[in-house]
Amino acid sequence: MSLKIGHRCPTLRDIARPGASRAGSPTLARHGMMEGVTEPAKRSPRPRMTGHQRREQLLQVARSLFAEKGFEGTSVEEIAARAQVSKPVVYEHFGGKEGVYAVIVDREVATLLAALTGSLRQGGHPRVTVERTALALLDYIETNTDGFRILVRDSPVAQATGTFSSLIGDVATQVEQVLAGAFERQGFDPGTAPMYAQMLVGMIALTGQWWLETRTPPKDEVAAHLVNLSWNGLAALQTQPRLTPAATRARRD
Repeated sequence: MSLKIGHRCPTLRDIARPGASRAGSPTLARHGMMEGVTEPAKRSPRPRMTGHQRREQLLQVARSLFAEKGFEGTSVEEIAARAQVSKPVVYEHFGGKEGVYAVIVDREVATLLAALTGSLRQGGHPRVTVERTALALLDYIETNTDGFRILVRDSPVAQATGTFSSLIGDVATQVEQVLAGAFERQGFDPGTAPMYAQMLVGMIALTGQWWLETRTPPKDEVAAHLVNLSWNGLAALQTQPRLTPAATRARRD
């Protein structure tokens, strides 16, 4: 074997030289050392979101976290991490965790209130109105489970409005108007309508909270049982209800 003078094999220094490792390098290609070597595929950059898209993404991420962990158990760090953004992005859009929470609660309240009041405004027989209202709540729970979980959790101390209790109060006010007219036509005192409205709406709301976790029996059956108790109870309503003597004696004892 003979070597031509002036010709040498590539050394490690040749390979490590800037530009020597690139595909198509004359030094390596000439010696067949680049065969089978391919360049890594380049990642296409993620499409940049608009401000509105980013805001909606943060709201969806936070909604899921608040439903899972509650307000106190969720941090801005978690929201940012799950959305794959930095913390300043969350602060830029909402000012902090409280701001995100307030927007989410306001949206859920508006959605549920629209469903419940829509069923009340359709009018018709009072029994049908109760049925529609019960089904409207159960429909909302079924399709907006995370939203309902957020509404029924304890709100932060600073949150004065938008809570589930205030929403139920708004609905009860509308039910009160329906009951007042029905009571007057039946010869009952319409002044008791606000109290009965709170009882009726409270019963439906608490049943909804229970069904949120059990999901059995089916919602139509739950609504039928709700109406069975409330409507049949109203049908046998006494104009001057009194406690039984036995209950009165037990309280004194």
